[in-house]
Amino acid sequence: MYLKRIFMRIIILLFLSILSFAVELQKPEVYQGNEKIDSWLMSEKLDGIRGYWDGKELKSRKGKKLYAPKWFIKDFPPFKLDGELWTKRDDFEHIQSIVMDKYPSIKWEEITYNIFEVPETKGDFIERLKKLENWLKEHPNRYIKIVKQKRVKNKKNLDKFLEEILSKKGEGVILKDPKKDYHTGRSSSFLKVKKALDMEGEVIKINISEKTKVLKSLQIKPENGTIFNLGTGFTNKQRKNPPKIGDIVTFKYFGFTKNGKPKFASFLHIRKD
Repeated sequence: MYLKRIFMRIIILLFLSILSFAVELQKPEVYQGNEKIDSWLMSEKLDGIRGYWDGKELKSRKGKKLYAPKWFIKDFPPFKLDGELWTKRDDFEHIQSIVMDKYPSIKWEEITYNIFEVPETKGDFIERLKKLENWLKEHPNRYIKIVKQKRVKNKKNLDKFLEEILSKKGEGVILKDPKKDYHTGRSSSFLKVKKALDMEGEVIKINISEKTKVLKSLQIKPENGTIFNLGTGFTNKQRKNPPKIGDIVTFKYFGFTKNGKPKFASFLHIRKD
C-alpha cells in the first residue's frame, strides 16, 4: 500500500510538471460568414509548424522544445513571439521533417519564422506587431518575417483574397480584429477561413485489405470523440507504409453527419508537433 501511494504521488507530480510546461496560445474559431469583419485585418494562413519563442528558446504549440540550430535563433529578440515555421505553400511534410528533427540540420536554412503575434505585449494588434517591426529595424534578421496583413473591405473582398490563396495551393485565411488586446485561447475576434475544415484525430486501428494487403482505412478517434473510418486521401506509398496506432493525423472534412461523423473526410498528413 505504501509503495502504491508513492507511485501515485510520482505519477501526479509528473503530470503536473507536464502541465507546467504547456504553452497557452491563441486559437482561431471557424468563420461562419455572418460576422462583422469590415476593417478587420486578414492574412494568409500558413500551413507549417507553429513555433512559440519564449524569449530564450523555441517551442511547439504544445510546449515541447524545438531543436532549432543555435545559428538560427542566436539573433532572436528577448521578448515573446508567436508564428509559423514555414518554407512555401504545399510543403508541410518537408517542413515537419526539418523542424521536428531532434538533430537539427543545415536544412533549417530553408525555414523562415513568420510572425503573426507578439504575446503579452501591451496595445492593439498593430501596436504589438510594431514592437517587432521596430526591433527588426535595429536588429535585421533574415529568418524572421512579419506576416503581411491586409485590411478587409467587405465579405466580397475576403472571398477574392481566399480564392487567390487557394489557387496558389495555400491553406486559407486568418481574420483578426486589430482593436483587441492580446489574449490566449479561442475568441470570436480571431477567425480562420477555409473552404474545407480540418481536424486532428488519433489512429486507434489499422484496417488492411485482405485482397491487396495494403491499407484500406484507418479507424480514427477525433477531437469530438466520434470514431470513424478514414479511407481516402492516401498515396500509394502511404498505403504501403501507413500511420501507426497512436499517431495523430490531420484530415479535412466538410461538416458533420447527423451522427457526428466528419463528411467526406480525407487524410492530409501525420502531425508530430
